[in-house]
Amino acid sequence: MSIDFKQELKSEQNQNVSEYINKVLRLIEKEEINEAEAAWITKETVDGFREHVNPGFLEYRKTVTEGGQFAAVEWSDNGSCFKDVNGKEYIDCLGGFGIYNVGHRNPKVVKAVTDQLNRQALHSQDLLDPLRAMLAKILADITPGDLKYAFFTNSGTESVEAALKLAKMYSERTTFISTTRAFHGKSLGSLSGTAKGMFRKPFLPLIPGFRHVPFGDIDMMRKTFEVCAAVGEDVAAVLLEPIQGEGGIILPPEGYLKQVRELCDQYGSLLIFDEVQTGMGRTGKMFAAELYEVVPDIICLAKAFGGGVMPAGAVVATENVFKSWFDNPFMHTTTFGGNPLACAAAIATIGVLIEEKLPERAAEVGAYFLAELKKAVKGHEDKVQEIRGQGLMIGIEFHQDEIGYEVSKGMFDRGILVAGTLINSKTIRIEPALTISYEEVNKVVNTLKEVLEHING
Repeated sequence: MSIDFKQELKSEQNQNVSEYINKVLRLIEKEEINEAEAAWITKETVDGFREHVNPGFLEYRKTVTEGGQFAAVEWSDNGSCFKDVNGKEYIDCLGGFGIYNVGHRNPKVVKAVTDQLNRQALHSQDLLDPLRAMLAKILADITPGDLKYAFFTNSGTESVEAALKLAKMYSERTTFISTTRAFHGKSLGSLSGTAKGMFRKPFLPLIPGFRHVPFGDIDMMRKTFEVCAAVGEDVAAVLLEPIQGEGGIILPPEGYLKQVRELCDQYGSLLIFDEVQTGMGRTGKMFAAELYEVVPDIICLAKAFGGGVMPAGAVVATENVFKSWFDNPFMHTTTFGGNPLACAAAIATIGVLIEEKLPERAAEVGAYFLAELKKAVKGHEDKVQEIRGQGLMIGIEFHQDEIGYEVSKGMFDRGILVAGTLINSKTIRIEPALTISYEEVNKVVNTLKEVLEHING
């Protein structure tokens, strides 16, 4: 093949790509799309996932409409809801696994990000960027105890990675205790703390030094500390979700977290709270640590931290712990963590949570939601094993995966999105925006009742 012919082919390819890009950008620009455009978007989305993203998503996800069609292509959102490309509206009770605490496209968060974008999107990486300093000060003011210094990330797993490295550098110890059913992320360090075997096995061996004990079993936690000390593998830190999310909305036994704190103090170990899902008002307090009156040495944040508008996360630690990074702040860095857009989003998000008293609202609406759900499942004890939760972090556990799958699919077909997948639906999660209305709560409850009546146990 001649050079000229290759160049001609490349030029034609670039032209086709350019035309495709322009078509996509014109669609993004539109406030409303027509039926033909919706059909094109749906086809391109399904084909793109099959050929270029991951075909597994097309089979794995529960959000397949009746008849196996993939009509549920997201297109727009607002408040507690989103719409698919065909204009059907859904109450979002999955909430990106807890991203949308202040609602979808909260206007104050969008405005802050837009205002910052109009002035500067990213920073030079060399000069001091003001919003990072301001956000860190705000976090020092609102986090429990004497947590003071912040490092900013882009996601939850990055926050956990930073916390693990911080704990190692502080203590020069290499042993960590995590718990069964824990989920801390899927990068190698955080995956080492995660307990789900399906995610771990393909990547073994992971980071050495991790021990797992049953969540809520303080005696096993104590014995593990004792054994680690006896064999010279002193514990650097205990890594815990105050309430387990991915594990099925598992609440800690009374006094458990305080007892873990005491063990950490006794053995000179740090306590890391992974509040990626429980933080930012979800449980009825700004942080679940406050709910249980326990102050960790390090707290990990993400998900709702960016207000559902920007990917953003943070690790906040005491000065005593964080100072191991003072001498060389480049020991752990990330290019986009703490960028101006993410910081603007986080600052505005915290403002909304405080001004609109959304943590308090989560406690109030969550108590109502939980009570109404328990009423709705009466008479369906053959299908529903338990309903539990704290604030607007609620789990519905079924006797079988298949029932959970049918419930989540049935609710989706009726315009309610909840969390649950084909291979793991024994417990489905309900994590709506903290702004969800009582009317919307009632619709979710009534829909669950209707779906249960149509399912054979």
